[in-house]
Amino acid sequence: MNNRLAMNVAGFLGFSGVLSGAFGAHMLRDLLERLGTAQFWHTAVLYHLVHAVVLLVFAGWRPIPRLTYFLILFGVIVFSGSLYALALTNLRWFGAVTPLGGLAMLVGWLSVARWKQNKSG
Repeated sequence: MNNRLAMNVAGFLGFSGVLSGAFGAHMLRDLLERLGTAQFWHTAVLYHLVHAVVLLVFAGWRPIPRLTYFLILFGVIVFSGSLYALALTNLRWFGAVTPLGGLAMLVGWLSVARWKQNKSG
């Protein structure tokens, strides 16, 4: 993955995070309140947006920490994606998938320290 592609992916993730937040606040508000799942949507958007910024930062590193980048990207897709699905459907089994995304993000964060350590000495 080159820096340009990594920036494009991060940009799309940021765009989709803002879109999801706006969509949830306006178009889906009544549905989410009726289902009692608005908090799931809010959590998904928060992690989605924060990690979009993180991926944008990693896209500027030379070289890109690929394992870290992909772990966090996968984590956002699974973590936020499962929470979005849970919020929209109120099918609780989606919640069983969410920790897999969280685990991927955690391992991604831990790999940052390992990657920087390997690059500095």
